[in-house]
Amino acid sequence: MTITTQAGPQAAPATAEPVLSVRDLRVTFPSEAGPVEAVRGVGFDLLPGRTLGIVGESGSGKSATAMAVMGLLPASAEVSGQVLLGGRDLVGLGDKELSAIRGNSIGMVFQDPLSALTPIFSVGRLLADALRVHQDLTKKAAWEQAVELLDLVGIPDPRGRAKSFPHEFSGGMRQRVVIAMAIANRPSVLVADEPTTALDVTVQAQILDVLRLAQRETGAGLVLITHDLGVVAGHADDVAVMYAGRIVERAGVDELFRRPAMPYTARLLAAVPTVDSGVHRPLVPIGGEPPALVDLPAGCPFASRCAVAEDACRAEEPALREITGHGHAACLRADEILAGTLDPAGDPVPDEPSDGAGEPAAGEVVLRVEDLVKTFPVTKGALLRRRVGTLHAVNGVSFELRAGETLGLVGESGSGKTTTLMEVLRLKRPEGGRIEVSGTETGTAESAARARELRQDVQIVMQDPLGALNPRLPVFELLAEPLRAAGKDREAITARVRELLALVGLDPTVSGRFPAALSGGQRQRIGIARALATEPKLLALDEPLSALDVSVQAGVINLLARLRRELGLAYLVVAHDLAVVRYVSDRIAVMYLGHIVETGATEAIFSDPKHPYTRALLSAIPVPDPGRERARERIVLQGEQPSATRPPAGCVFVDRCPLYRLADEDVKARCRTERPETTEVAARPGHRYACHAV
Repeated sequence: MTITTQAGPQAAPATAEPVLSVRDLRVTFPSEAGPVEAVRGVGFDLLPGRTLGIVGESGSGKSATAMAVMGLLPASAEVSGQVLLGGRDLVGLGDKELSAIRGNSIGMVFQDPLSALTPIFSVGRLLADALRVHQDLTKKAAWEQAVELLDLVGIPDPRGRAKSFPHEFSGGMRQRVVIAMAIANRPSVLVADEPTTALDVTVQAQILDVLRLAQRETGAGLVLITHDLGVVAGHADDVAVMYAGRIVERAGVDELFRRPAMPYTARLLAAVPTVDSGVHRPLVPIGGEPPALVDLPAGCPFASRCAVAEDACRAEEPALREITGHGHAACLRADEILAGTLDPAGDPVPDEPSDGAGEPAAGEVVLRVEDLVKTFPVTKGALLRRRVGTLHAVNGVSFELRAGETLGLVGESGSGKTTTLMEVLRLKRPEGGRIEVSGTETGTAESAARARELRQDVQIVMQDPLGALNPRLPVFELLAEPLRAAGKDREAITARVRELLALVGLDPTVSGRFPAALSGGQRQRIGIARALATEPKLLALDEPLSALDVSVQAGVINLLARLRRELGLAYLVVAHDLAVVRYVSDRIAVMYLGHIVETGATEAIFSDPKHPYTRALLSAIPVPDPGRERARERIVLQGEQPSATRPPAGCVFVDRCPLYRLADEDVKARCRTERPETTEVAARPGHRYACHAV
């Protein structure tokens, strides 16, 4: 079993000079409403070998700061201040001068690796070109260095894979290539803008390790921009918290997480679900919305959302000032907060019982899935397409879900979670196995009326609330549409729309607004209200929180918990954020390559996982506590999930299983040739796993 221990912060020499100094950086974009001040007076120093984590909500100015440092903003942006790299100011330089610096003295790791790599060139060619632009190398020497870089970032068979194209790599492998390009010329500064956002938790852990390795190899300072506070806790030395275009708190990572001096920072931390938090304790969301960065009012921009704001906070915006023994904070009441005489979160949300009191007892079976099978044809050819194989997306999946209960489906991309969800929503006879909704097997409804009833019993909340709502319809029409389809009259529709808005915590005046005029959290609440319109028994939630900021997530999580209690709903949740899944789920089913490899009560799965894949998944979840995150041991999976077109004959996890390498020859032979039977854990009814080696 391969285990790694998180490294602590990197200490820079006491006399080290900053490799990057940003002074009073300001970025303004034109808009119809007026100039948008996206970045307002940002300043920081980055020392060699150290990592500065920049966090904040969407629109806080994180990415605009990174793009300004790199000189990658559009020509319409107005940039002022100083960006000093090795003593040279980059602000105002032309594109030719910046091109000589980008990729050489400063490298960048972008959020989307596929769009960052030119698709018509092999990855070896891309790396070789990046080297030859800044160094006097022959093609052969550049190619050899490209192979060495691929080997450094953990690409298997680097010499062979150097000839492959970006689309032939997985998301994690593409991000490794982007990191290799960023460090190719040994830059003194690396900027990583949300480098793990689109990746699975296991791949995220690997990419962060590669970033740490790249930083160690080059000695570069790293600016790490992310929304994941757990990632910052484990990988940053210093943290800058941004709000409304400026830094509102800056401190060492341990100090900031232990004693936040800014109410906004404290509320961010309180809104984060963690893997060790109780599943029934309400999160503390940040009320309100961030201000528009056009004609900001006087005073602190956070005052309208702050529980401890006073009149002076609304009169003048506080400066970012140094606080002895802490760092810097832009809050008039920071000294009171650090002294412990003032709670920055204000009146906390009262805790609900964590022993399950107040939770609805699990009722009748709403959904039963037995031996579900779903395959897709693999075809080849442009004009005359022919079938050349079969993709086994879901293979023998079984579970049941009762009223008032939440089942979370978790696993890496390609494990079959969403396909399982879609098969349930189709309400048709599956390719293999059977699906039963409210006591009726799908595809066998005896009448059209019964089929409509089943459709009303099962509804979905989509991942992207903006994409799920018709932009041409106001909120009232969006909520009225499913009611009209159900045959409701005008009076009943009007009453039900008012009831739905109240149910999801929205003001009735919202009914006349269009989706584009709503915030992300409001749009997701409308999506939930629309799903509830027909009074369903089962809600399918497909990544319902992934498009939302952490502060907004907390409110939606609390809303879903309240609705389940009040309405006795059953939830089938698909999500990649395992901390969120733990928070909302009663039971969890872990999927790998179309199979459920472990299932059981949430607390049993998290406290004592049995299957090695489950253990690896849970060990990779970042924890927003620097001490615990750096002290944790992590199980590192080797390689990648095999193709579902050629699944292993025996255990589907055998090629990556850390226990397989420690097993005796008899067990290894069974792992290779036999599908493991399901084993129930003693004294834990319902906790089952499928593994020969445990």
